[in-house]
Amino acid sequence: MVLAHLDAAYGLARWLVRDPHLAEDVVQEAVLRGLSYFASFRGEDGRGWFLRIVRNTAYTMLAARRQGEGLEEAAVLDLPDQADGPDAALSRQQDAARLEQALAALPVELRECLVLKEIEELSYKEIARITGVPVGTVMSRLWRARRALLAQAGEAGA
Repeated sequence: MVLAHLDAAYGLARWLVRDPHLAEDVVQEAVLRGLSYFASFRGEDGRGWFLRIVRNTAYTMLAARRQGEGLEEAAVLDLPDQADGPDAALSRQQDAARLEQALAALPVELRECLVLKEIEELSYKEIARITGVPVGTVMSRLWRARRALLAQAGEAGA
């Protein structure tokens, strides 16, 4: 059940911890925790159940890392598509970098809701279950996150 959701788990972990190597560690630890907590699985959506474990693991590992050595920002590997011409590849790379910066600037509670909704395509109810907040709070966080991204886009265009 967990293997089917490893890509989603890595994607969420990557956006939460902003370090590809730590994200891999988070997913590995979440798989181990999922195995040990499998008795708590009650047949609900397996994806949501596993992503909740990933989220909690990411926050636990971030807290431990901040206490120990501090979290360093990692560079994002972005290889251009060989089919693109140089101008298109550069433009796409710049767009991706601006989006990465805009998402990174969001508070983590807004960023996680946005990633779960827009990238993982989860419902409000699933996001609420994963984050442990009411559906109305999820909707509010998504609205605030989108508004912040639009404001940043407006500033970049000016």
